Amino acid sequence: MNMTPSICARLLVTVAALSACTALAQAHQGAAASSADSPLADKVRAANSRFLDVKAATAEGYAPIPCASGITGGAMGIHYVNGDYLKDDKVDIARPEAVMYEPMADGTLKLVAVEYITSKGPTALDGQLFNFNSAPNRYGLGPFYELHVWAWKANPTGTFADMNPKVSCEHATTATR
Repeated sequence: MNMTPSICARLLVTVAALSACTALAQAHQGAAASSADSPLADKVRAANSRFLDVKAATAEGYAPIPCASGITGGAMGIHYVNGDYLKDDKVDIARPEAVMYEPMADGTLKLVAVEYITSKGPTALDGQLFNFNSAPNRYGLGPFYELHVWAWKANPTGTFADMNPKVSCEHATTATR
């Protein structure tokens, strides 16, 4: 195929423009997914941003349990659980029963989500229904209802899904802060 330099230049410009449009569209989709597109996630962030520093969680009585990974991949991270909140069965947006952190390679913990837990149900928070977990379960708890809210790290499987394929427990043994 013998193309003139002018046609080649136009073809290259067209391909570059299409590539730029595709990249912009993918970036826009990624931004939409990472914003959690949920009024509840926005409320959770506003009510719980104090937990960006794990020291705030420990100061409020939260204690860590081991990092939770999914069988098919992804993870929930290290849960910092408040035993008093777990026992009271109240659902309060500003008092999650668990605050979830992803252990990072440098040893820090990054806030990714919170979890609300109650044995009373079925229940909902701001219209979002909780998931039911029967007993026995891997947590050693009786039957309970729970709701994860991935308010700080986008979850491609959903803002309220249990596991997040973008979270890992790979660095759990080094995470200390």
